[in-house]
Amino acid sequence: MELLLARSDLEQKPRKIKVDKIKEELNEDGQKIFYFDRDNSHKDMMELVETFESFGFNVYFREVKYGLADNEYMYEVHML
Repeated sequence: MELLLARSDLEQKPRKIKVDKIKEELNEDGQKIFYFDRDNSHKDMMELVETFESFGFNVYFREVKYGLADNEYMYEVHML
């Protein structure tokens, strides 16, 4: 599964990251916070949470609003 990381600039395209790369980073650091782009579907985000919980990680997921418009949000996923 590939997901889109959050943009650092509204004009940029979001970068893609695979689940294997996320797992690799978690195994190195033990915990990590990832910010994902709003273009990811909520279903894919829930699948990510379930996948890492099945690997034995504690996963905290939330939507972060950074503006007043409905489309000004990103997903925050904290994995321990």
